[in-house]
Amino acid sequence: MAACFSPPPILTFIEAATSATQLHQAHAHMIKTGLIHDPFAASRLITATTTTTTHLTATAISYTHSIFTHLQDPNLYTYNTIIRAHTNSTTPQNALLIFLQMLCNDISPDKYTFTFVLKACSILRAIKEGELVHAHVIKSGDGFDDVFISNTLIHMYANCGHFDTARKLLDDMSQRDVISWNAILSAYVDVGLVELARGLFDEMPERNLESWNFMISGYVGGGLVEEARRVFDEMPVRNVVSWNAMITGYAHAGGFDELLVLFEEMQKGNVKPDSYTLVNVLSACARVGALSQGEWVHVYIERNGIDISGFLATALVDMYSRCGCVEKALRVFHSTADKDISTWNSIIAGLSMHGFGEQALQIFSELLVEGFKPNEVTFVSVLSACSRAGLLSEGREIFYFMVRVHGIQPTIEHYGCMVDLLGRFGLLEEAEEIANQIPVKETYVVWGSLLGACRSHGDVKMAERVARKLLEVDPQNSAGYVQLSNIKASMGRWNDVLDVRRKMRAQGVTKDPGCSMIEVDGVVHEFLAAEGIISYEGEGKASF
Repeated sequence: MAACFSPPPILTFIEAATSATQLHQAHAHMIKTGLIHDPFAASRLITATTTTTTHLTATAISYTHSIFTHLQDPNLYTYNTIIRAHTNSTTPQNALLIFLQMLCNDISPDKYTFTFVLKACSILRAIKEGELVHAHVIKSGDGFDDVFISNTLIHMYANCGHFDTARKLLDDMSQRDVISWNAILSAYVDVGLVELARGLFDEMPERNLESWNFMISGYVGGGLVEEARRVFDEMPVRNVVSWNAMITGYAHAGGFDELLVLFEEMQKGNVKPDSYTLVNVLSACARVGALSQGEWVHVYIERNGIDISGFLATALVDMYSRCGCVEKALRVFHSTADKDISTWNSIIAGLSMHGFGEQALQIFSELLVEGFKPNEVTFVSVLSACSRAGLLSEGREIFYFMVRVHGIQPTIEHYGCMVDLLGRFGLLEEAEEIANQIPVKETYVVWGSLLGACRSHGDVKMAERVARKLLEVDPQNSAGYVQLSNIKASMGRWNDVLDVRRKMRAQGVTKDPGCSMIEVDGVVHEFLAAEGIISYEGEGKASF
């Protein structure tokens, strides 16, 4: 009677490992016992190092590669494992190098090898290398019979822009499936060829959920939201990816009321939203001031035990801040354990928006103490807080700190905050010096801010000079004419006011209407204002 083979206990330990530390312990044990030289055991360790974590980090792939390089006689399975690991990491080029090493060691690739290597070529858009691998596939005789290799070849050629070759491969397949068609469809979508994608989509003998999602993403990526919605409405079955693609489309197009209605329909369809959905919905609530909907989303998050961190925490803080609920924004911020720099930026911006400058500076100090590195957005929010709260010395100090300590080159936004801050204190000449440091094509907003300060402090002479500068920078922008007209009117120079208006009409410049949206009892209302007339544009129902 043949004896039953029992694997070494360390392999069982490796299979059950859930952390890098446990795998390091297993690795040390295998080196000590010599088990690392057994190809099967070594392959199990390499496999574990590539599957223990959801995302293969640079550190993880480096560790996996170091194990592989110390093996004496890696077998085909080991090669396939390390090639797949590199293909799915940030170093797909190494997959090609290891494939070459494998061929030099006279180890024949199988269909899994070809699939992994061709995927690496597709990611790298390495068409020359892909053609060489294709030649090996033909030589091996596997390519014409294996649908997985054929599908990967089709996607590789399509992703590299060789659509004719990809289509010929598709037409020559004796047995093709929906994935074969999707391989070309996804490549069309990736490079923005939406019309070609639509033609192929209509030609497909069958479609799966992925096919429909590709088409929606293609239209959304091209800014064709209505076309995407028509495809969405025709779908026989939808998943969360379908809803997210459509919600993203409305978000990018500024259709926030439609987005909120769509989210309500998603709930009625019993589709569970993910963090991506919730971030987009909260952003829409923030843009239209839909506090009740935003609060509903917050309750949904808490009831379903969804972790509030990263982008989701940032979206909640931003929503409450923009809706005027600063205390709730602070509560979310302080209760978030896993903050990132965007979360800090969001609360600082929220405090700045509502004039809580000193609190914004306190949060900024906490950010530094906890070891976070402020970025350009952070300093825009902090400088804006100083400007709105009238914190002159603090603003100057932070601007110096940004440039001298953090080495961040000021942008138009940073300069704008400083001009606004100096203007509030009547330091107009200093503000003008800063404005003159900025490239002319970017200075419109800054000169507009300075012009407002001139009016506030009654410096008519500088105001006229700045207004003319404003019109030089952008003669087609109505704001400069309106500001100059108001200055003349405040001085009682009505003939000059009429002269400015005539120049404005002669240039064909019209005043852009103001637009605002507000939520009342779960209904989003939009108002337009132009030339002193306010018009009501309608409403969008967005209650849950």
